Amino acid sequence: MDPSITPSAPRSAKPGISAGQTGRTGGRRRSDNPPVPRKPKHRRTSTEPRRRELLQALGIFQRATPDQLWKLTRPDNQHDKLVRDNLLDLEEHHLVRIETVREDQRQVWALTRRGHGEAKKLLEPKGIRVSALREKKYGPVTGKLLGTSYDDHAAAVTSTAAELHRASIGHRLGSSFVQRADLVVRAPAAGVPALLLEIDRRTEDAHELVHKLRRYWEWGRLLPKDADKRTVDLIRTRPDAIDSVVGHEQQLWRRFYPPTGREGLVPLAFVFADTTEAKVANTIAVLEEAGRDYWAPRRYRSLYQEAITAKDYGRAVPVVVTTLEQLQEHGADAAVWRRLGRTGEQTLTAALDNPDARSSTATRRPAPTRLTSSAEDFKSSETVVRL
Repeated sequence: MDPSITPSAPRSAKPGISAGQTGRTGGRRRSDNPPVPRKPKHRRTSTEPRRRELLQALGIFQRATPDQLWKLTRPDNQHDKLVRDNLLDLEEHHLVRIETVREDQRQVWALTRRGHGEAKKLLEPKGIRVSALREKKYGPVTGKLLGTSYDDHAAAVTSTAAELHRASIGHRLGSSFVQRADLVVRAPAAGVPALLLEIDRRTEDAHELVHKLRRYWEWGRLLPKDADKRTVDLIRTRPDAIDSVVGHEQQLWRRFYPPTGREGLVPLAFVFADTTEAKVANTIAVLEEAGRDYWAPRRYRSLYQEAITAKDYGRAVPVVVTTLEQLQEHGADAAVWRRLGRTGEQTLTAALDNPDARSSTATRRPAPTRLTSSAEDFKSSETVVRL
């Protein structure tokens, strides 16, 4: 045999000994068979504030995509990567789960039962109601997971809230966002102490929106159950007297919302989503015409009416409109809002202001006499009211 191809070790070896190795008596070592590399665990980058933010957001909105959660919690970040990393970390701790994947491949996240309990601890002490838990339900025959579709209306509501928060119209979720109508925003620093939002995908007739507006207007005129008896008796016999003898601080709505800082009831916004410009224009026209009694200011009743040029917004519901597409393209702090009764678009605060109200003119009259002074200070705790 040619020496160059002569084996360097015996052809046969004892069991457990590789060719070329010498026998040993110390038994088998771990180094003999290195461990197979396993899939590395996700790096834990979650901090307590970020953990709370995501749990609060999902506790309020029930379901959301990483993109929506990014805008709701950390809009100053350049993208949603940090949110996705933290969601994976919370998933590892069994606090959140992926409920479904949308057609655009975005994951929709929801709380687990354990995460729902954690969200309650964060929200309920602040008076904010947690949304219902999304339970896992399986088909009895197919065994497939049921009820995982992400409702388009729910998606539009969450996206609207995200765009508002991204524009700093609202503070941290733990104290700013509450589900009442479709959405309630509190942003006193941005000049919006309270704003009610109705998200409409044009699945309802325009006159249904007028009906909603009327109910907001009627609710804004209600008295609380503990109102002064003389006031209640007067309003019962003379319903119109509420406009002249009852101050806003005596109204039921002041138990739930702070002073608006402007004449009028709590402002209402209609945000239209997934629809056409023609449908939006038609809906706005119907709201302006059929809902005029609820949003339009009135002339002051006076012997000197000609001398009074200001308008009375005291019993009007300020109504602004926009589209979700405009919010996403330009931002909620841009001139994308239109006030009913006006032409053109303005910023939100400009649209809510009443430049022709009594407070902005030189001609003024004394405030109406009030029968009671039992105004209750605004309570910071949120109370959910569904109209």
